[in-house]
Amino acid sequence: MLPTPQAAEQTLWGYGVRPCEAYLAALGAAQSGDAGELTRYEDWLAGFVSALSLALGGDVLRDAELTAAMRGVRGACEDDRDQDFFNATMDLIRRTGRLP
Repeated sequence: MLPTPQAAEQTLWGYGVRPCEAYLAALGAAQSGDAGELTRYEDWLAGFVSALSLALGGDVLRDAELTAAMRGVRGACEDDRDQDFFNATMDLIRRTGRLP
């Protein structure tokens, strides 16, 4: 009898693992003229959403623009500053109705 495979521990990479507090600080810095860090969050979100949309075979943002998605993630982060950027992104995607 073959051993039952154990669930592999999931590993997240990049800006998704950063806390919402760090994202909100980057947003504040961008409003003061230093948008470098915020751009990295936007790039992570664009890549993640693109990959998820390809994997699921449909647009998980339902035709929303990246700026609208960033506003949605900002709202999720403001609502729960203890979560990470990935979970705030997943909250947004679930609200679009594309994920359970």
